[in-house]
Amino acid sequence: MGSRTFINYSFTALDVAAITIGDDVQIGPNVQLLTPTHPVEPGPRRDKLEAARPIVIGDNVWIGGGAIVLPGVTVGENSVIGAGAVVTRDVPANVVVVGNPARVVKNL
Repeated sequence: MGSRTFINYSFTALDVAAITIGDDVQIGPNVQLLTPTHPVEPGPRRDKLEAARPIVIGDNVWIGGGAIVLPGVTVGENSVIGAGAVVTRDVPANVVVVGNPARVVKNL
């Protein structure tokens, strides 16, 4: 975790793989960073197979309350993730993303 980063209450960091959080990041309440993945196929899932993919949060990112960042996602510097967003893929630098799945709605 980087310098001057603030994390609000009820934060979940399920770190089966690495989670990297940059400098000056603001994380709202009830945010979840989830690195584990499970098979979609019923047999391997029943066998309790699990993997994980790292999450990287760039410098000066703001993650709104209740947002969920899924395995393997990288969030570029200066970006904003709106409250309640579900981030399923990489977020470029200098954008605002919202929704489920999260999508770019504004360039900064």
